[in-house]
Amino acid sequence: MPEPDVTIIGAGLAGSEAAWQLAQRGIAITLYEMRPARSTEAHRTDLFAELVCSNSFGAQAPDKAMGLLKAEMRRLGSLILRCADANALPAGGALAVGRDAFSRCVTEALSSHPLINIVRREITEIPAGPTIVASGPLTSSRLAEAIGKLAGERYLYFYDALAPIVTLESIRMPPAWRQSRYDRDSGESAGDYINCPMDEAQYRAFVQALRQAERIELHRFEQEDERFFEGCLPVEVLAGRGDDALAYGPLRPVGLRDPRTGKRPYAVVQLRQDNLAGDLYNMVGFQTNIKWPEQRRIFRMIPGLEQAEFVRLGQMHRNTFINSPRLLRPTLQWHDRDDLFFAGQIIGSEGYVGSAAGGLLAGINMARLLQGQGPLPLPPETMAGAIFHYVTHAEPREFQPMKANFGLLPPLQPPVRNKRARYRAYSQRALQALEAWITRCQLTPVS
Repeated sequence: MPEPDVTIIGAGLAGSEAAWQLAQRGIAITLYEMRPARSTEAHRTDLFAELVCSNSFGAQAPDKAMGLLKAEMRRLGSLILRCADANALPAGGALAVGRDAFSRCVTEALSSHPLINIVRREITEIPAGPTIVASGPLTSSRLAEAIGKLAGERYLYFYDALAPIVTLESIRMPPAWRQSRYDRDSGESAGDYINCPMDEAQYRAFVQALRQAERIELHRFEQEDERFFEGCLPVEVLAGRGDDALAYGPLRPVGLRDPRTGKRPYAVVQLRQDNLAGDLYNMVGFQTNIKWPEQRRIFRMIPGLEQAEFVRLGQMHRNTFINSPRLLRPTLQWHDRDDLFFAGQIIGSEGYVGSAAGGLLAGINMARLLQGQGPLPLPPETMAGAIFHYVTHAEPREFQPMKANFGLLPPLQPPVRNKRARYRAYSQRALQALEAWITRCQLTPVS
């Protein structure tokens, strides 16, 4: 094994992607991963790029924000997207994966690379020399303390939550049925979701039960720092925001018709395939911090889930991110240290694909730094570039994590009024800007 040129902390989505980008460019690295010696509140394996929340990477179509981000990353040679595509599950217009198969794919690719030295040990200080910190939202307390000292300011916190998973054979059909919204999918992808319908009385009783449910008590220091990420709210928090907050949120019934009545239900709980075997399904949008016995009681109020067998119940954990607008450059370099990069959810790029995109950019720019070419930001017209422009230019006092969305992109000139046409135009402009950037940088995407 050659002497390492770069240290990478964390073998999650961002760290794994960064390692691949560097190693494929001929740069030796040491990749540190603290699991299994030290685990987190959410991880359950020692595999790289483990998915601890949903198994979905979001929309596939390039005229969707998440689909555009994926298209950009595929063009740049993303290992994460390559392994996701190789382990895709039926999910309509989304990219869902068998979570263990996906993580094994990433782990095997990195473990077998001759330029990647893997060390299973917790890192508690920021190393000297070229370093990428991709320790993720579950950064260990000792490393978080070291980053806090480096930053010279207080960390920010929000709470993320895991959704329950049930066995297929325990779902009662009918009343549950298979259908994708608006029947937009056909062929093998038709009916990728299982839908559990509720009438108004059932929905009202369910909302009331959620509001009254016992929650897992937070530690005092966690209560003081409590902050929820709006894109991943616990279901009981949503229920407390209004009688119809869930009916207009994860339980919205639009595009679905109950085959028994031919009518749209008042509310619908959707379940999505969670593994390659197709015998496990996760409850879409049902992140929760309700106590486990209460979860079983309340979620079995859902028609079709009266006898549900839960292989995983929901839980909530604190996620950590730095105040990137104060601390990072658009290249993802630390504000006053050229050879230190941060990437992944710890910088506030929310979601699996956004996290991996940060690792991709940090890996490319670290390689450019070491090769004397100079790091460069991605064009703001691209979805990835827009995300990293946001996390490095947002108002620091109001900074919150952000998922890919078209609202981050510069306006079109001239404006396009029709939404679908506007999104297509955004996508076309982004991919053209990416190609121009690749040419201008004389970048060769890795394979």
